[in-house]
Amino acid sequence: MNPKTQKAIQELEKFVSTPLAETLEQHQKTTPQEIAINLFKTVAATVPAYKAFLASHHINPATIQTLADFQKLPVICKENYISLYTLPELCKDGILGSCDMIAASSGSTGKPTFWPRFFTDELQIATRFEQIFHDSFDADNKSTLAIICFTLGTWVGGMFTTNCCRYLATKGYPITVITPGNNKTEILRVVQELGGNFEQVVLLGYPPFLKDVIDTGITNGLQWQQYHIKLVMAGEVFSEEWRSLVGERIGSENPCYDFASMYGTADAGVLGNETPLSICIRRFLAANPKAAKALFSESRLPTLVQYDPCSRFFEVENGRLIFSGNNGIPLIRYNILDHGGLITYEEMVKFLAEWGFDPVAELGENRGIHQLPFVYVFGRANFTVSYFGANIYPENVTVGLEQPIIREWVTGKFVLQVKEDQDKNRFLSVAVELAPGVEGSIEKTATITNSILAQLLRLNSEFANYVPVEYQTPQVELKPTGDAEYFPVGVKHRYTRN
Repeated sequence: MNPKTQKAIQELEKFVSTPLAETLEQHQKTTPQEIAINLFKTVAATVPAYKAFLASHHINPATIQTLADFQKLPVICKENYISLYTLPELCKDGILGSCDMIAASSGSTGKPTFWPRFFTDELQIATRFEQIFHDSFDADNKSTLAIICFTLGTWVGGMFTTNCCRYLATKGYPITVITPGNNKTEILRVVQELGGNFEQVVLLGYPPFLKDVIDTGITNGLQWQQYHIKLVMAGEVFSEEWRSLVGERIGSENPCYDFASMYGTADAGVLGNETPLSICIRRFLAANPKAAKALFSESRLPTLVQYDPCSRFFEVENGRLIFSGNNGIPLIRYNILDHGGLITYEEMVKFLAEWGFDPVAELGENRGIHQLPFVYVFGRANFTVSYFGANIYPENVTVGLEQPIIREWVTGKFVLQVKEDQDKNRFLSVAVELAPGVEGSIEKTATITNSILAQLLRLNSEFANYVPVEYQTPQVELKPTGDAEYFPVGVKHRYTRN
C-alpha cells in the first residue's frame, strides 16, 4: 500500500473512532508548544520553500529547540513567502501531487492565490464542524439536513464545508448534505421540499446572505419555525442584535445553541469556531459594553471563538494574530493580517466573575462547555472590509474613481464601509469626496456608482462570485471637500471604517 493511501486510512480511522471530547482534551495531555516546535522541524526538513526561506535568513533549524527559539523565527506572509515560491515548493517534499484538492482565494487584484490540501487536512477541520453539530445542534441524535449555501466552485467555503459535513456522516452522524450553493431560489425549494423529512435543517453560509434567504422565505410565506433551523456562518463579524433579529425570524428559542460562526481562511481552513460558551459570553459582553471595552480594549465587539491549540498554534504580535498549522501548504508563524488577541479559558472565567457573570452556570447542564482557549478577531488589519464573505479592498474602489471624467470630479479620497439598514440588511457604502468647486448631482452619483461597481466586478473575483447581484451595487454619497465627518482637513485619511 502506498504511503499516501496508508496515511489517509489511518487518519480516517482515527477521526471516525475517536470521540469528540477526547480530541478536544488533547491539549491537557500534550503541550501545544511541543506540537508547534515538532511541526517546525518537520516543515524545515521536508518543505523546499521553507528550507530556502530559513537559509535566506541564516537560520539553522537545529537551533530551534524551545518556545523562545520558535518565537524568534521570522513571521511569514503572502508577500515574503507564498508569492516568492512555486506551488510545488510550498508543499511537502516539493510535490504538489501530495495534495488532492486545490482551492482559490482572491487578492486585491482579483488574481487568485491557490491553496492545495489533502484529505487528511480536511479531517482535522472536520472536528471544528463536529464541535458545532455535536455540541450545539445535538446532531448525533437528530436527523439533520445540511444545506450548503456557500459559493461552490474553486472558492474554499463551499467544497470544504461540503466535504467536512460528509465526514461527519461517515462517522455515524445522521446528516444528509445538499449543495445548492448561493442560489437563493434553489435553497428555498430544497427547504420546502426536503426539510420536512428531517428533525432539523442547518443552513451554512455567509451571514448577510443567510439573512436574505430567510427574509425572502418569509416574504414568500415560508414558515421557518417548522424546520427547526440552525445556522453555521463564516466570513465576517456581526452584531448580537443581528443574531437576535435573525433568531426571531427562524423561531430560535436559544441563540447559544442555534447559531455558530467559524473563523477560517482559505490559507488554513477553520482556525476556531463559536461554541455555546463563547456565544453566551459574547451576548453578555454585547449587553455590557463597559465589560467588553475592559476585555478587548476597544469599543467594538469582535468575533469571539474557541480554538484547539493542538490543531492551530496562535501567537499575538503587535495586535496581529499569527498562527502555525499543518496544511497542504504547512504554515509556520503565518500572519493572516487579522487584528485580535488571545484569552485563556482560566483568564476568561476569572474576568467574567469580576463582572458578576458565570457563563457555565448560565448554560446549565448542557453540551458545548470545553476548557479551550479563546481567540477574538476584529478583522483584517490591512483596511479591507468583509461583505458577504468577500474581502473588499480600497484599491478596487480607487480604480473606479480614476476613470475618465470621474477623475475630474473627485479628489480620490473615499470611505468604504459596510452598513446596516433598519432591518439589519447590509449594504456597501462609499462616501466620496468631491473636488473643490464641484457640486454633486444625481447624474454624477449614478456615474460614479456604476464605475465603482464595474471595477469591483472586474478586479475582485470574490466580490463577483460571493455577493448576490441584488446586493452588489454600492450606495454612493458625494461629500464636499473637507467634509467634517468623512474628510476632515489635516487628519490622516483612512479609506475604510468598521
